[in-house]
Amino acid sequence: MVRSSAVDVTVIVPTMGRPEQLRRCLASLCSCDPRPEQILVVDQSGMEAVAAVVRAHAGHGVELERSHGVGMAEGTNTGARAARHDRLLKTDDDCTVRPDWAGRAAGLLQEAPDTMYTGRVLARTAPERVPSLIADAERRDYFGEPVVGKLFAGNMAVSRSAFLGIGGFDQRFALSSEDNDLCWRWLSAGRRLVYEPELVVWHEDWRTPQQLEALYVRYARGQGHFYAKHLLAGDRRVLPFLRRELRWGAAGLRARATTGRPRWSDWRQGILRGTPMGLLEGLRLFSADFSWPRAR
Repeated sequence: MVRSSAVDVTVIVPTMGRPEQLRRCLASLCSCDPRPEQILVVDQSGMEAVAAVVRAHAGHGVELERSHGVGMAEGTNTGARAARHDRLLKTDDDCTVRPDWAGRAAGLLQEAPDTMYTGRVLARTAPERVPSLIADAERRDYFGEPVVGKLFAGNMAVSRSAFLGIGGFDQRFALSSEDNDLCWRWLSAGRRLVYEPELVVWHEDWRTPQQLEALYVRYARGQGHFYAKHLLAGDRRVLPFLRRELRWGAAGLRARATTGRPRWSDWRQGILRGTPMGLLEGLRLFSADFSWPRAR
């Protein structure tokens, strides 16, 4: 079999110990044409099974990087600092990529190195069983439009120097929403974020209904952290997005009352259980960033 040529990009794959999902992810990355020159698996689990999966793909440029913290933000930042190439691609250990993914992302970054790209995240099975999906077929440029929720970190391409220059992901977002925070900071800094539908990954279906239900509450808590951080900084532009989120939560509650739709099948049903809690947690988490006048 003739191996495909390699393109000088680094793919970062953070993992907290999901060897079977990681095996499928790496198989898809190694099958890319052209293939990534470096694939960094950033492991936070210390599992021998993860190391064994990496060793099995070592001939395809797959390397193991240890990260002793917790969370996608820290894992990605660790990978970015260790990367050999300035063109960074990032996916999750429970995603698989289309064979042209690495080549397309490399070409986009070659043409516009100051732009961050994201793309389609699809489900191979029933979409209600898979979180964090986007299937829009139209390209979208968000330049000059600070928005929430438009960066899908399971399908991401960015310059290493630009990513680290803006501070990377905020590692205090250990639950979730590190991508929403970066999206907001990136666009607020006058940088360009483009949704490119030709960048395609698939998010795998592996969670139980109970795990999905808990995940949506965790997502909402993380989003509460996001709102707290930026409100504490005096950025009232996030308020319409917070109000929209709470409306979505109310709609999810109505759907459950009227249709009996189970919580695991509707991400909106995690909002009212998670976002208010996350706001309170976030006020404590980020309050140290700001000095308050002392009472006399």
